[in-house]
Amino acid sequence: MYCMTPTIETKSTAEIQHFQEEKLQILLTYLQANSKYYKNVFATKNIAISSIKTLSDLAKIPVTTKDDLQLHNDDFLCVPKNDIVDYVTTSGTMGNPVTFALTDADLDRLAYNEAISFACAGVTKNDTVQLMTTMDRRFVAGLAYFLGVRKLGASIIRVGAGIPELQWDSILKFNPKYLIAVPSFLLKLIAYAEANNIDYNASSVKGVICIGESLRNEDFSLNLLANKITSKWKIDLFSTYASTEMSTAFTECEAKQGGHHHPELIITEILDDDNNPVKEGEYGELTITTLGVEGMPLLRFKTGDILREHREPCACGRNTMRMSPVMGRKKQMVKYKGTTLYPPALYDLLNDFDAIENYIIEISHNDIGTDEILIKIGTESPSHELLDRIKDHCRAKLRVLPTLEIHDIESINALKFPKMSRKPILFIDKR
Repeated sequence: MYCMTPTIETKSTAEIQHFQEEKLQILLTYLQANSKYYKNVFATKNIAISSIKTLSDLAKIPVTTKDDLQLHNDDFLCVPKNDIVDYVTTSGTMGNPVTFALTDADLDRLAYNEAISFACAGVTKNDTVQLMTTMDRRFVAGLAYFLGVRKLGASIIRVGAGIPELQWDSILKFNPKYLIAVPSFLLKLIAYAEANNIDYNASSVKGVICIGESLRNEDFSLNLLANKITSKWKIDLFSTYASTEMSTAFTECEAKQGGHHHPELIITEILDDDNNPVKEGEYGELTITTLGVEGMPLLRFKTGDILREHREPCACGRNTMRMSPVMGRKKQMVKYKGTTLYPPALYDLLNDFDAIENYIIEISHNDIGTDEILIKIGTESPSHELLDRIKDHCRAKLRVLPTLEIHDIESINALKFPKMSRKPILFIDKR
């Protein structure tokens, strides 16, 4: 059972660094012995792993990219195929999905990661948690959440994604204290409750572990989506950040000042476009090295996510680094009429309108090769007045005006939920 903070997370920063450097030595030896991909990197770049002593020495090793994973997927496997107990794939949001093979030990590591992450948010073995995401379709997150709650010793209700009626039936029947859910789906739960005379503020739910969507602005204040939820439903929202490649989560504690780093599970770097560390407090691309992964460990993998670190001690007593909200993905950066934009800024703006039922953002190149933004909006009450209000909001918040189109809700949903996709698609890049 994991209801306490791992000891290493309250150690001094120097002790945490020394601890990670010892873990790094173990990883490098493992990769040299077992990874076809990294053995080739070490050989072709004349890298002696004995020369990598400190975290700063990692700069001697080339980064690993998503393209490398896609082109040499099988070469990352470090175990015989008969040691694999589970196959998962990435969501493929920014390209073709990549396969990850997990061993029994990897599933135990996933369970440990989620258990200490849930404990970070305040979940205990005495609580009941309702899972509102899928565990099938080669999706690792739902499985990880289930394993983590089980490891923590808490109870879990596996309802799966969607179906507000079934979600409320389970909440009213089993009285969960916490939900694991995509934040925007909470608005559908609220709408269903209001339409069916359910007093959601009198329910057992006290908090939500939120996945897949941002909750916070850069200063950790609640963004528009989170404010929409909490203005009606008086619950605690906890932000998380994770990916299949990392096999690790960064979850907020009750101080809600960024997702906490677990030093025993992952090494982090924030790098610029030239793969050099950014200055402290600056934004850069999160680059990770997994620790304790047996099947497909990664060394200096560039995630594509742009964020920054916060290293001041947290009120919760942990001295671990904390992650800022993700500003955006590197490949999704848009340069529009001299202004640099990332999709989360557009999502936040559109979420401010109750009349917008759904939307899709499409990015393309025009005839002269510069970026164009088309926002397709689904609404039950289309009008010139609504369009004018959205345009004014764009000018005020973004300083530029994308092209806006009104579409029927069903056609937007067809784009938002394509076949074989496990996540809603909000951003389509046609560049």
